[in-house]
Parts: sequence; structure tokens; C-alpha cells
Amino acid sequence: MASCYVCGKKKMVGNNVSHANNRTKRYFFPNLQKMKIITEKGPKKVHVCTRCLRSGLIKKAV
Repeated sequence: MASCYVCGKKKMVGNNVSHANNRTKRYFFPNLQKMKIITEKGPKKVHVCTRCLRSGLIKKAV
């Protein structure tokens, strides 16, 4: 599973809880998008979460 290049966000573990209070494991996945961004060494294709995209923490390569 990939993680965000900027903030390091990756999948988290939690529980599904039924009406009878039975608990089973489940995963929460971040909304990762693969995009081309500009880094110090030049353009690079990385996974970035939409929160970092919206916050303007990266510069997109055109």
C-alpha cells in the first residue's frame, strides 16, 4: 500500500461494529492520487493525498 509523499498518511485499522456489538477488523484508506510533481531534483511521479493537494503543499508539474 502506498503512502502520501508529503504527510506520510497511509491505511489505518479500525473496527466494524454491528448492531449486536460484534467487532471485526476493517481498514480506512486515504484518498491517494498518483501525480507528477516538481521536487528539488526535478519532476517525479508520486502518490499524494487529496488533503495535501487541496492545501497547496505541492507544486504540480505541467
